[in-house]
Amino acid sequence: MIALLQRVTQASVTIDGICVAEIGCGLLAFIAVEPADHERHLIRMADKLLGYRIFADEHDRMNLNVMQSGGGVLLVPQFTLAANTDDGLRPNFSTAARPEMARDYFTRLATLIKERHQPVACGVFGADMAVALVNAGPATFHIRIS
Repeated sequence: MIALLQRVTQASVTIDGICVAEIGCGLLAFIAVEPADHERHLIRMADKLLGYRIFADEHDRMNLNVMQSGGGVLLVPQFTLAANTDDGLRPNFSTAARPEMARDYFTRLATLIKERHQPVACGVFGADMAVALVNAGPATFHIRIS
């Protein structure tokens, strides 16, 4: 399972001109599922997303997680993160999970996070989404759970 995390001051997902999800300050996480992912990957990813210390404390050091900072979480499914880009000039998506599995795991990850933290907003699996964000820092992190 792969996540690309961005610390944001705001982020939103729009589909066909309609905003379907948005947060203020918090964490934007693009999520990709891989064929070898299992339940333990979901749990570890939820723990990592909620516990990752990328928000400033009173000394302006990255010491707080999203829950401690009081920020929101916006989860966006993005299978292209799992692309194999090693060869040629075109990505190969055979390394991404099949859509049925990816949808199920994305939904289950969102549920795990919502059980522990609010607010949580989600993009729409399989939709053509326009994601807008203001990256704070900028601070962007790549996480792979295997």
